[in-house]
Amino acid sequence: MYALVDGNNFYSSCEIVFRPSLLGVPLIVASNNDGCAISRSDEAKSLGIKMGQPLFEVRRQFPDAGVVIVSANFALYGDISNRMMGIAAGLGPQQEIYSIDECFSSLAGMSGDLSQRARRMRERILQWIGIPTGIGIGPTKTLAKLANHVAKSAARKPGSYPGEFAHVCNLAALPSSDFEALLDATDLGEIWGIGPRIGAQLRGEGLNTALDVVRMDPAMVRRRWSVVLERTVRELQGQPCIALEDAPPPKREIACTRSFGHPVTALEPMLQAVSEFAALAGKKLRSQGSRAGQMLVFAHTSPFRPGRSYSKAVTLALRRPSSSTLDLVATAARGMRTIYRPGVQFMKAGIMLLDLVPEGCQQGELALDSDAQASGRLMSAVDAINDRYGRGAIRVASAGVQARVREWEMRQEMRTPDYTTRWKDLPVARA
Repeated sequence: MYALVDGNNFYSSCEIVFRPSLLGVPLIVASNNDGCAISRSDEAKSLGIKMGQPLFEVRRQFPDAGVVIVSANFALYGDISNRMMGIAAGLGPQQEIYSIDECFSSLAGMSGDLSQRARRMRERILQWIGIPTGIGIGPTKTLAKLANHVAKSAARKPGSYPGEFAHVCNLAALPSSDFEALLDATDLGEIWGIGPRIGAQLRGEGLNTALDVVRMDPAMVRRRWSVVLERTVRELQGQPCIALEDAPPPKREIACTRSFGHPVTALEPMLQAVSEFAALAGKKLRSQGSRAGQMLVFAHTSPFRPGRSYSKAVTLALRRPSSSTLDLVATAARGMRTIYRPGVQFMKAGIMLLDLVPEGCQQGELALDSDAQASGRLMSAVDAINDRYGRGAIRVASAGVQARVREWEMRQEMRTPDYTTRWKDLPVARA
């Protein structure tokens, strides 16, 4: 048995925790550079504001609707997510963190009323950190995901599903007739694992609901489509095919890219940007116990701005596979010097780490092993300090001085304080 815990409108909910006056207000969290909507409160959704809708369209279409827009504050969202996942871990003996606002829990061996247990967990998360959630329970991960959709839809859209399923839905506790009724009321596009392309093909065969998909023959699905869709059908039929992962598999590539808040023409800020990106990617690389053998560095202009268009990328090999920030930053700077052109108005740059190998895989010049060990200890110390005092407490000099506004940084003009990760932003309560 599995449960899926999912934060409702997570980014928006995190903002409301520290600004209760936003409760009941149409709220939008904007993307990097304040370009489009990446999170919406229920009130904003009811206005018809779409995910990814450009903010200039929102302002033009809803000038008098009282829409509040804030810039994304990922440091805040990451910290609240860690707290939520720590509480949700108590739901079952195993947990898989699926995204910043979702986690699966195994309920194997848990006795008692699982629905009531889920309701108590939901109340605990809401009381302790202020984040509303929906919890779905099912005998497979796909059914748990479907149950979560039912739980959240029943709460947000009264009438879409019976009200008894609001916030918590346990498909395993339903008689077969009620279970089939829920499936028949669910569009097949809501099934985890069925994307737009496969969904269109299924509709072309006369299938429209989750119940239609459940009634498909898995062997036929494998012959006509793929083993992936077959697995989805079997999961919907109650046969577990997707195991719970305690930790995600190591990534084969690690990328760090940003769009700039303003056009950048000089070389120095471009070097600052890729140095910062290389340091961030190096931290991710070390956290999964890998080393990179190659790095791709790119930069380009905006396709939406008039003037000279330019796009260039270069792939460079490291002297030997490394996870040291110093090696990665030096390679990123070398790549940027190669592709930089004076006078070009760059609007985006980034790096991608390629040819990843496990940390214990020794390659290259063995005579440098002692240097690699010393570099590993240095990086461990830097990561520990930054984990304790905040990202950027220690940084490479080529990434620029944090206290100074860096030309390449994103535009986040409506960003809220880092309430939980910066001492000077800590809220003050007066009694």
